[in-house]
Amino acid sequence: MISHLSLLVILSLFVSQCHGGCSEVESMTEAVAGEGFLLGCISCKRREEVSARATVDWHFRPLGEEEFRHIFHYDHPMADILDGDFTDRLDWLGTQNRDIQTGTIYLHNVTFNDTGMYRCTFHRTLFLSPYNQHVTVEKNVELSVVAVANRELTAVISEILMYVLIVVLQLWLILVLVYCYKKISEEHEEREARKARKAQAELLETKDNCDGVQLE
Repeated sequence: MISHLSLLVILSLFVSQCHGGCSEVESMTEAVAGEGFLLGCISCKRREEVSARATVDWHFRPLGEEEFRHIFHYDHPMADILDGDFTDRLDWLGTQNRDIQTGTIYLHNVTFNDTGMYRCTFHRTLFLSPYNQHVTVEKNVELSVVAVANRELTAVISEILMYVLIVVLQLWLILVLVYCYKKISEEHEEREARKARKAQAELLETKDNCDGVQLE
Protein backbone atom coordinates (compact mmCIF):
# COMPACT_ATOMS: atom_id res chain seq x y z
CA MET A 1 0.00 0.00 0.00
CA ILE A 2 2.83 2.40 0.87
CA SER A 3 4.59 1.69 -2.42
CA HIS A 4 1.34 2.31 -4.32
CA LEU A 5 0.81 5.66 -2.65
CA SER A 6 4.44 6.54 -3.31
CA LEU A 7 3.95 5.78 -6.99
CA LEU A 8 0.84 7.98 -7.10
CA VAL A 9 2.80 10.85 -5.60
CA ILE A 10 5.69 10.39 -8.05
CA LEU A 11 3.37 10.18 -11.05
CA SER A 12 1.44 13.23 -9.98
CA LEU A 13 4.68 15.24 -9.72
CA PHE A 14 5.53 14.49 -13.34
CA VAL A 15 2.11 14.42 -14.99
CA SER A 16 0.76 17.52 -13.25
CA GLN A 17 3.22 19.65 -15.21
CA CYS A 18 1.34 18.68 -18.39
CA HIS A 19 -2.17 19.20 -17.03
CA GLY A 20 -2.06 22.55 -15.31
CA GLY A 21 -1.58 21.13 -11.83
CA CYS A 22 -4.10 18.27 -12.16
CA SER A 23 -3.36 14.67 -13.19
CA GLU A 24 -5.96 11.92 -13.53
CA VAL A 25 -4.18 9.07 -11.73
CA GLU A 26 -6.21 5.86 -11.52
CA SER A 27 -7.21 4.44 -8.14
CA MET A 28 -5.71 1.26 -6.73
CA THR A 29 -8.13 -1.69 -6.75
CA GLU A 30 -6.97 -4.09 -4.03
CA ALA A 31 -7.57 -3.51 -0.32
CA VAL A 32 -6.53 -5.54 2.72
CA ALA A 33 -9.19 -6.57 5.23
CA GLY A 34 -8.92 -4.67 8.51
CA GLU A 35 -6.87 -1.83 7.01
CA GLY A 36 -7.78 1.46 5.38
CA PHE A 37 -8.05 2.10 1.65
CA LEU A 38 -7.90 5.19 -0.55
CA LEU A 39 -10.67 5.27 -3.15
CA GLY A 40 -9.17 7.59 -5.73
CA CYS A 41 -11.22 9.69 -8.12
CA ILE A 42 -9.88 12.66 -10.11
CA SER A 43 -11.60 14.65 -12.86
CA CYS A 44 -9.52 17.52 -14.23
CA LYS A 45 -11.00 20.57 -15.90
CA ARG A 46 -9.84 21.07 -19.47
CA ARG A 47 -9.41 24.81 -18.93
CA GLU A 48 -7.97 25.80 -15.56
CA GLU A 49 -8.76 29.49 -16.05
CA VAL A 50 -12.52 28.80 -16.13
CA SER A 51 -14.14 29.01 -12.69
CA ALA A 52 -16.42 26.15 -11.74
CA ARG A 53 -18.43 24.52 -9.00
CA ALA A 54 -18.84 20.78 -8.48
CA THR A 55 -20.39 18.18 -6.22
CA VAL A 56 -19.27 14.56 -5.88
CA ASP A 57 -21.32 11.43 -5.25
CA TRP A 58 -20.11 7.92 -4.50
CA HIS A 59 -22.22 4.85 -5.16
CA PHE A 60 -21.48 1.22 -4.27
CA ARG A 61 -22.65 -2.03 -5.85
CA PRO A 62 -21.76 -5.05 -3.69
CA LEU A 63 -20.42 -8.17 -5.34
CA GLY A 64 -23.28 -10.25 -6.75
CA GLU A 65 -25.84 -7.43 -6.66
CA GLU A 66 -27.22 -5.42 -9.58
CA GLU A 67 -28.19 -2.11 -8.00
CA PHE A 68 -25.91 0.70 -6.84
CA ARG A 69 -26.41 2.20 -3.38
CA HIS A 70 -25.79 5.89 -2.78
CA ILE A 71 -23.20 5.94 0.02
CA PHE A 72 -21.60 9.40 0.03
CA HIS A 73 -22.26 12.98 -1.10
CA TYR A 74 -19.92 15.97 -0.95
CA ASP A 75 -20.99 19.56 -1.53
CA HIS A 76 -18.32 21.82 -0.07
CA PRO A 77 -18.00 22.08 2.84
CA MET A 78 -20.58 19.41 3.76
CA ALA A 79 -19.75 15.68 3.56
CA ASP A 80 -22.64 13.26 4.10
CA ILE A 81 -22.45 9.49 4.58
CA LEU A 82 -25.73 8.12 3.23
CA ASP A 83 -25.45 4.38 3.92
CA GLY A 84 -25.47 2.79 7.36
CA ASP A 85 -22.84 0.19 6.42
CA PHE A 86 -20.34 3.02 5.92
CA THR A 87 -21.20 5.12 8.99
CA ASP A 88 -18.02 6.61 10.52
CA ARG A 89 -15.93 4.78 7.93
CA LEU A 90 -15.64 7.35 5.14
CA ASP A 91 -13.53 10.52 5.16
CA TRP A 92 -13.33 13.15 2.44
CA LEU A 93 -9.75 13.60 1.18
CA GLY A 94 -10.60 15.52 -1.96
CA THR A 95 -10.47 19.19 -2.95
CA GLN A 96 -11.27 21.54 -0.08
CA ASN A 97 -13.19 24.14 -2.09
CA ARG A 98 -16.19 24.30 -4.46
CA ASP A 99 -14.06 23.87 -7.58
CA ILE A 100 -13.58 20.14 -6.97
CA GLN A 101 -11.21 18.20 -9.17
CA THR A 102 -10.19 15.49 -6.71
CA GLY A 103 -13.07 13.46 -5.29
CA THR A 104 -11.01 10.96 -3.30
CA ILE A 105 -12.41 9.36 -0.14
CA TYR A 106 -10.77 7.15 2.48
CA LEU A 107 -12.44 3.93 3.63
CA HIS A 108 -11.57 2.85 7.17
CA ASN A 109 -11.53 -0.72 8.48
CA VAL A 110 -12.12 -2.51 5.19
CA THR A 111 -14.19 -5.72 5.35
CA PHE A 112 -14.82 -8.44 2.79
CA ASN A 113 -18.34 -7.05 2.42
CA ASP A 114 -16.77 -3.93 0.86
CA THR A 115 -15.84 -5.94 -2.24
CA GLY A 116 -17.61 -4.65 -5.33
CA MET A 117 -17.91 -1.74 -7.72
CA TYR A 118 -17.59 1.88 -6.56
CA ARG A 119 -18.77 4.69 -8.81
CA CYS A 120 -17.60 8.27 -8.39
CA THR A 121 -19.70 10.94 -10.11
CA PHE A 122 -18.76 14.59 -10.64
CA HIS A 123 -21.56 17.07 -11.29
CA ARG A 124 -19.69 20.17 -12.50
CA THR A 125 -20.96 23.59 -13.53
CA LEU A 126 -18.57 25.68 -15.63
CA PHE A 127 -19.25 29.41 -15.34
CA LEU A 128 -18.99 30.49 -18.97
CA SER A 129 -20.39 33.47 -20.84
CA PRO A 130 -23.14 33.80 -21.89
CA TYR A 131 -24.36 30.41 -20.59
CA ASN A 132 -23.09 28.06 -17.91
CA GLN A 133 -22.10 24.57 -18.98
CA HIS A 134 -23.05 21.47 -16.98
CA VAL A 135 -20.78 18.44 -17.16
CA THR A 136 -21.17 14.99 -15.58
CA VAL A 137 -18.17 12.67 -15.25
CA GLU A 138 -18.31 9.09 -13.94
CA LYS A 139 -15.42 6.90 -12.87
CA ASN A 140 -15.58 3.30 -11.64
CA VAL A 141 -13.32 1.53 -9.16
CA GLU A 142 -13.70 -2.25 -8.91
CA LEU A 143 -12.44 -3.11 -5.45
CA SER A 144 -11.33 -6.55 -4.32
CA VAL A 145 -10.58 -7.29 -0.65
CA VAL A 146 -7.91 -9.80 0.35
CA ALA A 147 -6.72 -11.15 3.67
CA VAL A 148 -3.04 -10.44 2.97
CA ALA A 149 -1.58 -7.92 0.57
CA ASN A 150 -0.29 -9.46 -2.65
CA ARG A 151 3.13 -8.32 -3.72
CA GLU A 152 2.26 -7.83 -7.36
CA LEU A 153 4.76 -7.21 -10.11
CA THR A 154 3.50 -3.66 -10.53
CA ALA A 155 4.11 -2.99 -6.83
CA VAL A 156 7.66 -4.33 -7.08
CA ILE A 157 8.34 -2.25 -10.19
CA SER A 158 6.88 0.87 -8.59
CA GLU A 159 9.04 0.39 -5.51
CA ILE A 160 12.15 -0.10 -7.66
CA LEU A 161 11.30 3.02 -9.66
CA MET A 162 10.83 4.95 -6.43
CA TYR A 163 14.31 4.00 -5.18
CA VAL A 164 15.86 4.64 -8.61
CA LEU A 165 14.26 8.09 -8.65
CA ILE A 166 15.60 8.81 -5.17
CA VAL A 167 19.12 7.79 -6.21
CA VAL A 168 18.92 9.85 -9.42
CA LEU A 169 17.72 12.90 -7.50
CA GLN A 170 20.54 12.51 -4.97
CA LEU A 171 23.13 12.23 -7.75
CA TRP A 172 21.63 15.25 -9.48
CA LEU A 173 21.80 17.20 -6.23
CA ILE A 174 25.46 16.24 -5.76
CA LEU A 175 26.27 17.35 -9.32
CA VAL A 176 24.49 20.66 -8.75
CA LEU A 177 26.42 21.23 -5.52
CA VAL A 178 29.73 20.39 -7.22
CA TYR A 179 28.91 22.70 -10.12
CA CYS A 180 27.93 25.52 -7.78
CA TYR A 181 31.08 25.03 -5.72
CA LYS A 182 33.30 25.14 -8.83
CA LYS A 183 31.43 28.19 -10.11
CA ILE A 184 31.82 30.03 -6.83
CA SER A 185 35.47 28.96 -6.57
CA GLU A 186 36.22 30.20 -10.10
CA GLU A 187 34.48 33.50 -9.45
CA HIS A 188 36.44 33.90 -6.20
CA GLU A 189 39.74 33.16 -7.97
CA GLU A 190 38.83 35.60 -10.74
CA ARG A 191 38.06 38.32 -8.17
CA GLU A 192 41.38 37.68 -6.43
CA ALA A 193 43.21 37.79 -9.76
CA ARG A 194 41.53 41.09 -10.65
CA LYS A 195 42.49 42.50 -7.24
CA ALA A 196 46.10 41.34 -7.76
CA ARG A 197 46.25 42.90 -11.24
CA LYS A 198 44.74 46.11 -9.92
CA ALA A 199 47.21 46.24 -7.01
CA GLN A 200 50.09 45.55 -9.37
CA ALA A 201 48.94 48.31 -11.71
CA GLU A 202 48.63 50.76 -8.83
CA LEU A 203 52.10 49.78 -7.62
CA LEU A 204 53.61 50.34 -11.07
CA GLU A 205 51.83 53.67 -11.36
CA THR A 206 53.17 54.74 -7.98
CA LYS A 207 56.67 53.62 -8.96
CA ASP A 208 56.49 55.61 -12.22
CA ASN A 209 55.39 58.70 -10.32
CA CYS A 210 58.29 58.31 -7.89
CA ASP A 211 60.78 57.88 -10.74
CA GLY A 212 59.41 61.05 -12.36
CA VAL A 213 59.88 63.06 -9.16
CA GLN A 214 63.49 61.87 -8.76
CA LEU A 215 64.31 62.80 -12.34
CA GLU A 216 63.12 66.35 -11.78
